[in-house]
Amino acid sequence: MKKIIECVPNFSEGRDRRVIDAIGTSVRDVTGAALLGIEPDRDYNRTVVTFIGDPDAVIEAAYRATKTAADLIDMSRHKGEHPRIGAADVVPFVPIRGAAMEECIALSKRYGERVGRELHIPVYLYEYAASSPGRKNLSDIRKGEYEELPQKLMDPAWRPDFGEAVFNPKSGATVTGARKVLIAYNVNLNTSDQKLAHEISLRIRESGRIMKDRYGKQMKNERGETLKIPGALKSVKAMGVFLERCNIAQVSVNLVDYGTTSMHDVFEEVKKQAWSLNIEATGSELVGLAPLEALLKAGRFYAGEEKLTETQLVSLAIDKLGLSRLDPFDPKKKIIEYRMNNEL
Repeated sequence: MKKIIECVPNFSEGRDRRVIDAIGTSVRDVTGAALLGIEPDRDYNRTVVTFIGDPDAVIEAAYRATKTAADLIDMSRHKGEHPRIGAADVVPFVPIRGAAMEECIALSKRYGERVGRELHIPVYLYEYAASSPGRKNLSDIRKGEYEELPQKLMDPAWRPDFGEAVFNPKSGATVTGARKVLIAYNVNLNTSDQKLAHEISLRIRESGRIMKDRYGKQMKNERGETLKIPGALKSVKAMGVFLERCNIAQVSVNLVDYGTTSMHDVFEEVKKQAWSLNIEATGSELVGLAPLEALLKAGRFYAGEEKLTETQLVSLAIDKLGLSRLDPFDPKKKIIEYRMNNEL
């Protein structure tokens, strides 16, 4: 069986079409790599790129796209709603077919070593490739974002895994690693109040919120560790954002294990929490691509005892989740397996 690796780099540019197209061309020009999607977001000022291929092709495409981003993006001028630490902000490798997680870990290290050596960009490893437990979580590495990166690089605890601990003002830093299939999924609210979206995110995300006493002081246990109130959903990361183009707030979610918590679980929980705050969840959007099974799970949930075909289940999921509320949802373009069938 031919090995298929997916790479889903996120770049800190979502407005300049010239830059976005150049990054896409960098991937298309690599033999053996198939570009599945390019999704820019003006409010996030961020573009999610998805491509697949054999291991060598994917790592070459990832490097070329990163070099293009380093050439064309100036992080000192970047502003956007989404947290970021660099021009090529995060570059994950995902095993799709015939490949093991260990192989993707090795790929991420090959990529990181080359980026650090040839592009002089500090590189951090995360998720399954993390060099220490404190670097497993992407949000921990990105804490302080690009603006606090110069100070972070001066801290021996945050010495990069590849490249020198020298601030690159134009490109920032890059995070790479190996992970399972992640679903980037946003739920729309009928309010423009970002604070309400953030409140919902605190209620649903696995990490929850910091526990405070009656005076607002953070509470700690006997070992000095900060106590937290866990959120309602496992394997969920979330934050509240404002989507200017639609004048709405969103609960922006990363599903790190859709087998544990899938899109319909998030949508129904956000609906419940929104209702308690006197607002409503009006639909949702998928950023990038999702596995077919995630849509089928949602379809089966909403179908109940009714027996439906695959096509009917996907259509039901799109309708009930409101996936076409902001932009038309085309399953042939948004479902990984359907795109793979067209490209391979």
